[in-house]
Amino acid sequence: YKFFNTNNLWVDLEALKQQFEINGGSLPLPVMKNGKTVDPRDKASTKVLQLETAMGAAIECFPGATALVIPRSRFAPVKTTNDLFALRSDAYMLTPDYRITLAPARNGVPPDVKLDGMYKFVDAMEKLIPMGPPSLIDCKKIVVEGDISFATGVVVKGTVTFK
Repeated sequence: YKFFNTNNLWVDLEALKQQFEINGGSLPLPVMKNGKTVDPRDKASTKVLQLETAMGAAIECFPGATALVIPRSRFAPVKTTNDLFALRSDAYMLTPDYRITLAPARNGVPPDVKLDGMYKFVDAMEKLIPMGPPSLIDCKKIVVEGDISFATGVVVKGTVTFK
């Protein structure tokens, strides 16, 4: 994606109060429904609907509102184990002021990581890299399919699929 929502909102409280007054104490945000199971690890468990609103949609409620574009050099988003796998590798570094950023050798582009669905949860991903993640500093794309485990010292260069 070109843009990533960091879920940070700065709101003018006077403008928020005005919107509450106009809309009967709430903001007219769209409701999204997400089908899930009670136990996300068990697809046969009871199906449920999660109802939520995206606060990013609140920008529509405020005339003249704008978004700030923050470069990836300022933060490293982690939404999935694919992101976490990359973040734990040498493709990222910890700066002296304790920010996690892409290593300079990555030229601002993170590795493309596609882990098998069996690694959706952190505990499963940990079994994939018991000795730590492989080197991804020179990796364009890594795909992991099936039940494998990385040994110490694995270096991935270019585009590689592990089966």
